[in-house]
Amino acid sequence: MCEELNILSVWVNEALRERGFTLSTAESCTGGGVAAAVTSVPGSSEIFKGGVVAYANEIKRDVLSVSEESLLTHGAVSEEVVRQMVAGVASLMHTECAIATSGVAGPGGGTPEKPVGTVWTAFLVGGNITTCKLALDDCGRAANIEATILETLKIFHRLLCDS
Repeated sequence: MCEELNILSVWVNEALRERGFTLSTAESCTGGGVAAAVTSVPGSSEIFKGGVVAYANEIKRDVLSVSEESLLTHGAVSEEVVRQMVAGVASLMHTECAIATSGVAGPGGGTPEKPVGTVWTAFLVGGNITTCKLALDDCGRAANIEATILETLKIFHRLLCDS
C-alpha cells in the first residue's frame, strides 16, 4: 500500500472515531481493497463492521437489495446501482456510514459508454447518500484499482469532515 493511502486510512479511522460513526463497504471493482485499507489501521475494529465484495450481480441483488430492474436498465456500473449498494450494506451491517464501488477496472469489459476506468462510487454519511463518477486514465488493472481506492477514500474523508 502506498504511503498516501496509509495516511488517508489513518485519517478516515480518526474521523469516524471522532464522530462515533461505524463504517461498512460494498465493493465490486475494488474487490475489498477499500475495506483492506481501512482495516490496515490498528484499532479499526472500533469503527469498521464489515464489507461485502459483490462482484456478481446476483450478490448485488440478493445480499445488497439492488433491484433487478436497475441492473438490467442501467448496468452494474451506474449511479443507480451504487446508490442501492451503499444503502443495502449500511442496512445489512447497521452502520452510520458506508462506501460502495462499481466500475470497469480492465483490461477488458469497457464499452464506448463505459470505457475502462469508469467507476461509480457512493457514500452514506449522516443519513445522506452522495455519488461520484470517476473517469480514470486507464493505467492497467492494478493501477486502476489502486487509484479507485485512493480517490474513494479521499472523497469519503472530505464528506466526513464536512458532516
